[in-house]
Amino acid sequence: MAICPDGHDSVSEDYCDVCGMRIGGAPTGSATGSAAGSARAGSAPAGPVTSAQAAYPPAAGRGSTSSAAACPQCGSSTTPGAFCEVCGYNFAAGAPSSSSASPTASASSPLPSGPAPVPDTRSASPSPLTPGTTSVTAPPVSTGPWTAVVAADRGYYETMQAATEGDGADIPFPPYCPERRFQLAGDEMRIGRRSPSRGLEPEIDLTGPPTDPGISRLHAVLIATSDGGWAVLDPGSANGTQVNGADIPTSQQVPLHDGDRISLGAWTTITIHTS
Repeated sequence: MAICPDGHDSVSEDYCDVCGMRIGGAPTGSATGSAAGSARAGSAPAGPVTSAQAAYPPAAGRGSTSSAAACPQCGSSTTPGAFCEVCGYNFAAGAPSSSSASPTASASSPLPSGPAPVPDTRSASPSPLTPGTTSVTAPPVSTGPWTAVVAADRGYYETMQAATEGDGADIPFPPYCPERRFQLAGDEMRIGRRSPSRGLEPEIDLTGPPTDPGISRLHAVLIATSDGGWAVLDPGSANGTQVNGADIPTSQQVPLHDGDRISLGAWTTITIHTS
């Protein structure tokens, strides 16, 4: 069994199995003294040789593994071996590590002074609600257009039939009446039936088909109000106009709200929506 210059027992006779040093002759006095000092101190030999130690023996002049030397790349004082323990410099090949930045230099970079900046969260989106909690945000106010939805109302038709005591028995309820929608715009919207001879073209034309014979040529008018709403006025129709089942006075504006129902003629109902 061979003994390396640092005093380790090695099965291999060319490089030490423990420290990787070249075995080329009798140990020097300093190496013998180092081995003796290690033995007196009771230090145990290192573990088995690694593949890196076997492939890359320490560079000449590095001395004992117990001595420290300065790395030519990063300048740190490390225990001799195949590579620098700090930056990975290859002592055997004399080549720098793959990383061009020095860890020691990075570690010694000055830290920024002063308090850490406070992130700006003014434009950040609100965090989601915690499960089990309820949002206190007020519902948005509707800003959509006002719409009039025209349809045939069976309930209103039967009420009018009962009120006329058979005078309107010859007016049948239409078997089919498609729903029609009109968006309210401008200062007023006239409700009635078209009359070419009179030059009357109402904005909400209920001529049909089917035609409700109880509706006058100019039956009612929807009027825009100063507060952005709408009101209904009956200028004097033959059969009158109702709002939510109640007759309205002639030539008097009645304010309208979302969901109000204007009934006129024999079976026509106009429902007002604000969005």
